[in-house]
Amino acid sequence: MFSYLFLKINIQQETFDQIQAQQIKIVEPDGTLRMIISNSKKLPGVIVHGKEVEQVDRPQAGMLFYNDEASENGGLIFSGSKNDKGEVVNSGASLSFDRYGGKQEVNLIGVKDKDNRFAGLTISDSRPGERKTPDRVWVGRNDDGSSEMALMDTSEKKRIVLKVLENGQSSVSFLDDKGKIVSSLSPKPK
Repeated sequence: MFSYLFLKINIQQETFDQIQAQQIKIVEPDGTLRMIISNSKKLPGVIVHGKEVEQVDRPQAGMLFYNDEASENGGLIFSGSKNDKGEVVNSGASLSFDRYGGKQEVNLIGVKDKDNRFAGLTISDSRPGERKTPDRVWVGRNDDGSSEMALMDTSEKKRIVLKVLENGQSSVSFLDDKGKIVSSLSPKPK
């Protein structure tokens, strides 16, 4: 009996210098899924209550987080690759957190490749039953090099934009529902 207990304890406390795996699942003592760390080939689709309910194209490696019910509630994904011409075609990282029972709500993202160059924080309006979660706040650096804070309506249309261009020129703009600037404030040149 004593040797059995000793063996069981040693198995639970193994120490390794290095572990190589394509996917690691972290579970609670009862088996409830809490996290998956995976390469790009094994990253699963959307998991709800421990079952994959939707296959999605996730060509990145990363770590997915699951709530107490084994439903996805965020993750950290990243990738980077070049094409045959040496151009960066896919480079970026994203750390996201989902609303309970809903879609992505907070996302810290950075992308720099041949098509996109931006980095920032988005806050989305995650509502139950909606397929798309419109972004409501963007704080970050845009593709044109400007820094921006934009507040959007529920249709994801910018309504207030605070912007600083690469040359230092700044402005605050108020937009209508069609995206037209109706009022703008800029400092007067010296």
